[in-house]
Amino acid sequence: MSIATPSNLLHPALIGVFDSGVGGLSVLKALHRQLPTTDLLYVADSGHAPYGERSDEFITERTHRVASHLLAQGARLLVLACNTATAVAAASLRERWPGLPIVAVEPGIKPAVTATRNGRIGVMATPATLRSDKFRTLAETHGDGVEVHLQPCPGLAGQIERGDADSPALRKLIESFAAPLRDKGVDTVVLGCTHYPFVIGQIQAALGNEVQLIDTADAVARQAVRRLGASTTGPNTALGTVRLQTTGDPALLEKVAHHWLPFGCSVTAATGL
Repeated sequence: MSIATPSNLLHPALIGVFDSGVGGLSVLKALHRQLPTTDLLYVADSGHAPYGERSDEFITERTHRVASHLLAQGARLLVLACNTATAVAAASLRERWPGLPIVAVEPGIKPAVTATRNGRIGVMATPATLRSDKFRTLAETHGDGVEVHLQPCPGLAGQIERGDADSPALRKLIESFAAPLRDKGVDTVVLGCTHYPFVIGQIQAALGNEVQLIDTADAVARQAVRRLGASTTGPNTALGTVRLQTTGDPALLEKVAHHWLPFGCSVTAATGL
């Protein structure tokens, strides 16, 4: 006699993933790699991107609204795949939903300090991330004993959001942000925005091959595995579903996802946001 496994055990958890735009797809990719049988729902708030040049009040309001949407869709764990949203609004999310597992990205200062050979590291991030109290605390906690050179990158996430990784305007922008870090002699650079890994080749070329780049997408995925714990185990071997929603243009998100993600997914408009 065979016993059917209930569907809630086959797919025991839905992870809600959120970014201001397409950048968090780098984290989604890492999550799917480590949790291939888990259902994933990703919201790109592209209709209100980029967050990095918005006010803290605006960022907080949007973050809470999208989080509420993901929870209404059945998410049991939230991943803030947006450094700016994490820096500005993660604390208030945890206050609002104290029992909800929330995994948030943050610039990899700690691994950069471990990796540097000459004691000079750079951080490329949005202006909102770098001005936040959360980032200041992070840098003070883990940056002792090294030179930390902050490089605000206004406009870079917005250019990447357009989906043309080879545009001359994007390359020019990357060069303008890389030049000050080269002048400072940094040997390690933190990619402090989830958009940036999608142009990691261009950033590496602008900084030089001797500079090590730090991306925390895999670390975020490992933390999500730990927070889900035993609920990720079971007999299921079927791949989980991956759904993408956007407040912007679904056709653009579908194009970017097809180019950047090595697995299939559905793309729809995010209604009510």
